[in-house]
Amino acid sequence: MIKQVSIALLSFIFLMGCSGTIPKLGVNDGQLKPCPDKPNCVNSQTTDKIHFIQPMHFSGTGQDAQERLLQVLKALKQTKIVAVQENYIRVEFTSKVFRFIDDAEFYFQSAENGQTIINLRSASRIGHSDFGVNRERIEQVRNKLKEN
Repeated sequence: MIKQVSIALLSFIFLMGCSGTIPKLGVNDGQLKPCPDKPNCVNSQTTDKIHFIQPMHFSGTGQDAQERLLQVLKALKQTKIVAVQENYIRVEFTSKVFRFIDDAEFYFQSAENGQTIINLRSASRIGHSDFGVNRERIEQVRNKLKEN
């Protein structure tokens, strides 16, 4: 019985440590941090095919885009909004079972045609592959952003 409790306790401690360390993120010279050399990240500002994802487009001002995106993010489960700045949002998505944390960033830039381009990056803190979870989640956010 004591052995089973010890194993359960050690497993719990191990799983709680799966959140990883908080990475240094943000916008530097108009660029989000590049993806690491792992397939667990997507970035709209990269040129490599493994990590590239289309930026989001929003008809309206950056402020309107930011307000709408915040509505979408607040409606998602296991989502924590970490930072909201003038042209930037950072969120943490936590998986249900193992409590893995993925960091996502959204950077708002005005376009000439009255639209706002939302560049983005989403990456797992730990592990090698995410089995496409970050890409799938961003596409879910993109689809919800298009809804009225």
